[in-house]
Amino acid sequence: MVKIALIGCTGNIGGQVAETVRRYPDKFCFSALVSGTDGEGLRAMAREFSPAYSACAAEIPEREILKGAFDGCDVAFIAAGGFAGLAYSLRAAELGKKIALANKESLVCGGELLVRTASSHGAEIVPVDSEHSALFQALSFRRDTPFEKLILTASGGPFFLLNESELSRVTAKDALKHPTWNMGAKITVDCATLLNKGYEIIEAKWLYEADFGRIEAVVHPESIVHSLVSFADGAVMAQLSYPDMRLPIQLALTYPERLPCLKQLNLCELGALHFYGLPQEKFPCFALALEAGKRGGTAPTVLNGSAEVAVKAFLNDRISFLKIAETIRETLERVPAQRAEDYETLRFADAQARETANKIIYGN
Repeated sequence: MVKIALIGCTGNIGGQVAETVRRYPDKFCFSALVSGTDGEGLRAMAREFSPAYSACAAEIPEREILKGAFDGCDVAFIAAGGFAGLAYSLRAAELGKKIALANKESLVCGGELLVRTASSHGAEIVPVDSEHSALFQALSFRRDTPFEKLILTASGGPFFLLNESELSRVTAKDALKHPTWNMGAKITVDCATLLNKGYEIIEAKWLYEADFGRIEAVVHPESIVHSLVSFADGAVMAQLSYPDMRLPIQLALTYPERLPCLKQLNLCELGALHFYGLPQEKFPCFALALEAGKRGGTAPTVLNGSAEVAVKAFLNDRISFLKIAETIRETLERVPAQRAEDYETLRFADAQARETANKIIYGN
């Protein structure tokens, strides 16, 4: 019986982890359940799964949760959203746990620190993002397999075919209509701006020790090919499946074993698959993410903090879609990047970014 400590249990990913446990109750159980703000949802899950530990971060200090959440677990499943997930990822790494990582920000903001901590304590990081799970599979479940290039696919989101004038008029309701995936609001908007794809390139750098010149992204509207790996001999390995997070979530818990999950692909029904270049000039958030990733240090933390503020403002109809990128760009210009020496440095940079982005959007 694999014991899972699930951080972010009431969110979109957390709910699908619970589905996996319900699907295979003889293989998995929860040792701990932790939610961010949804105390009622947490208590409902605790009644169903009876974990040894449960806590809501809005009701109990984070430092107290970090002390006990991972006791006795086999897998630390980090499904919390935003910068808040990094503290949990680092604590699990310090304890030498197997980390099923669904929190992008842990690697975007703290990639160097997290990878170093995991390495020094013998912790294993298993990617849960569909794209990074696909790379992991194509690399035979080894993060040290030699390769020539990593190719991430992007659906293009709901606005791929729109021009700049049309983009200036889109609403939050429009942005939340993702053509192929069902996700939480923040990540759905990040897919619409293609910021999410920039995040994933930064993640790939840390997961696979690759420089940015060996990672690229292409637009693939059908979301059937989740990522590809190119090898020295010219071969390219790809992972294909219907767009459904249940597969990478379950695989992070069972690999190398594969258990029934999704229906089999019907290639004849699919017909054709299409791939296009990613137009960075139309989606500046992607280019800003690459710029911050290459700058390194606390720049990706500033990128993420300002993005979280800007997306929230967009969802609340306080700024336009195009203003998201403008807010991120201006915040990166105002908040200088520092060396990312420790968690406190990253947390300070995150706070600076949020304060600056709020001033840009709402004024003094």
